[in-house]
Amino acid sequence: MSPAIETAGLSKTFGETRALNGVDLFVRRGMVYGLLGPNGAGKTTMIRILATLIRPGGGSARVLGHDIVKEAAAVRAKVSLTGQFASVDEDLTGHENLVLVARLLGFSWRDAKARARELLRAFDLEDAARRQVRTYSGGMRRRLDIAASLVARPELLFLDEPTTGLDPRSRNQVWDIVRAIAGEGTTVLLTTQYLEEADRLAERLAVIDHGRLIAEGTSRELKASIGGRTVHLRVSDPARRDEARALLAETLGHDVHDGHEPTLLAVQCADDEHVPRVLTALTARGIAIAELALAQPSLDDVFFALTGRPAEERPTEEAA
Repeated sequence: MSPAIETAGLSKTFGETRALNGVDLFVRRGMVYGLLGPNGAGKTTMIRILATLIRPGGGSARVLGHDIVKEAAAVRAKVSLTGQFASVDEDLTGHENLVLVARLLGFSWRDAKARARELLRAFDLEDAARRQVRTYSGGMRRRLDIAASLVARPELLFLDEPTTGLDPRSRNQVWDIVRAIAGEGTTVLLTTQYLEEADRLAERLAVIDHGRLIAEGTSRELKASIGGRTVHLRVSDPARRDEARALLAETLGHDVHDGHEPTLLAVQCADDEHVPRVLTALTARGIAIAELALAQPSLDDVFFALTGRPAEERPTEEAA
C-alpha cells in the first residue's frame, strides 16, 4: 500500500521568501504524524500544498497514492482539513452546520441529518445541537469544526494547530478526539505549537526550520539525539537570572534557555559530573539556587537544541 504522504524536494517561495526548501517527508497510513517548527518555519505552507490549496514551486508530492498537482481532485476527495481557526457558521446551530456540510458533500437530507446526529453524539455536543454556534465556548467550536471535517470520513485529516487558544480541559478533549480518529484508521497530520501535544499524540515527528526538515523520528529518538541530560535550575532572585544564564553557558559550553517562569533556566549537560562545577561557579558568584534537578531531555529541550529558539516564541504561524 502506498504511504499516506510522500514528498521529494518539495519547495515553495512567496516573492523573496522561501517558505519550503527541499522537504522530503514520508508518512505511513494510519498514524498521527506531528510537524513542529518555529514561527514561519513552513508548516502551514506544507499543509496547504498537500491539501492542494496551493501549488508547490518545486519538487513533488503524492498523497494517498495521488500526485497533488496532476490528480488534485482525487486528493481532495480523500482528505479533509481543519485550519487554525474554526470555520463554522456562528449564525447556524451545531446541527445545522453539520447538515449543511453533509448536503454540500452530496448526502441526502435523511443521511445528512443522521450523520450530523452521529457526530454530535461522538463529540459530546448533543446538548448544544440546537443552539447557535455563537453561544459555544472555544472548545465546543473546535470540536464542532473537527466534526465537520469528518462528515465524509476522510482517509487523511490535516489538523493545523487544533488546540491553539484552548483551555487545558478543552485541549484534553481534542486530544481524545484525535486519538479516537487515529484509532479508527484515519491518518492525521498534525501541526502544533504545544510540544506536550506532539509528545502525547504523534507516533513520529518532523522538525522544520526555515523551510528545511532538520530532524525526524519518534519522540524518544529525537530526545536521544541531543545526548546527555538536562540541568533544570531555579535561581532564588529573578533579577540574577541573566547572570546565572551567562555563567551556565560558560561553564557547560551550551546555550541556555529560559523556563516558563522568571527564575527557571535549562541547559544540556553532557556528563553528570559537570553538575558540581555548575554549583561551584554559581556559589562563588553568590547566586543563590532555590532548586536544581537533572532530567532526561524533554521535547522542549530538543526543540531548543535544534532551532536555537524556545517553543514559546512561536505564537502564530506563517501567513503565507
